[in-house]
Amino acid sequence: MTIKEELHGKNIIVPENPVSNFLFNNTRSGLIWLVIRLYLGYAWVKAGWGKVTNEKWVGSDAGTALTGFVKGAMSKAESGKDVTGWYADYLEHMVLPHVKVFSYVVAFGELCVGLGLILGLLTGIAAFFGAFMNASFLFAGTLSTNPLLFILATWLVLGWKVAGWYGLDRWALTYLGTPWNRRHRAKGNPVLPQ
Repeated sequence: MTIKEELHGKNIIVPENPVSNFLFNNTRSGLIWLVIRLYLGYAWVKAGWGKVTNEKWVGSDAGTALTGFVKGAMSKAESGKDVTGWYADYLEHMVLPHVKVFSYVVAFGELCVGLGLILGLLTGIAAFFGAFMNASFLFAGTLSTNPLLFILATWLVLGWKVAGWYGLDRWALTYLGTPWNRRHRAKGNPVLPQ
């Protein structure tokens, strides 16, 4: 009998190594995630607040700052630097025609991501959208702190089950009925399984 024949039809579970099990499944790692969350959250709140209080992002001149950013990215693409053609097309045909809407979305999105991370509320979702925005900025040819923030946000997404333990997720995820505690909640036990 070959290995392929032995494995056919069987569900194989590969055990998790102790380090990733601790980081992504153990609430004791919550303190590590707290430090990362607060750092990322501060960076996003600072960036978002700067935009929300700026007339060129939100207000009478909304879209002005984003237009300049988009045109800068498109010129990089035209000169063959750092921005791929498909992303430049997206900026030209999707973002520029709706630049005011995107301006508000970016400004308030950054602020909401930051607040979600600082409060530890829906941490995985906040981190996902933060990583999405970092990837968008990277595609537009902006390095700055975006690679670091993208990496840390990606780790938070992976650790979503315990990353908000020292935050509002400790109660919110239990209340929302996350997949790992529906069985326990049905039995009347609101405690997360260890």
